[in-house]
Amino acid sequence: MHSHGNDNEKLAAQMPSQEDCAKIAGAFAQLGDGTRLKILWILCHSEQCVSNIAQLIGMSSPAVAHHLKLLKSANLIVSRREGKEMLYRLGDAEECKEIHRSIDALFHIHCPNVHNP
Repeated sequence: MHSHGNDNEKLAAQMPSQEDCAKIAGAFAQLGDGTRLKILWILCHSEQCVSNIAQLIGMSSPAVAHHLKLLKSANLIVSRREGKEMLYRLGDAEECKEIHRSIDALFHIHCPNVHNP
């Protein structure tokens, strides 16, 4: 392996797996859409139903439901049923918490629900 004085063996040993890179790339792909980013921001800070999200962002419920489906398939959000309504919130995985911290930092927000060092 060609080297410029770097410790490439150490770097290679710490490199994330292809599976992990694909997982994170999928999450970032979902966040590349402004509407989904806005929805995720809402769900970072509260648990909401489709109609409340639709009202907050000025979209139809079916359009919001489509975006929620994509965010859920990327494992960024979770849902639970309460009566007839489905409620959505940020997922519990560490990656979701890191994305929450990143979103808050990028938008210069200090969220009271998350420890920001």
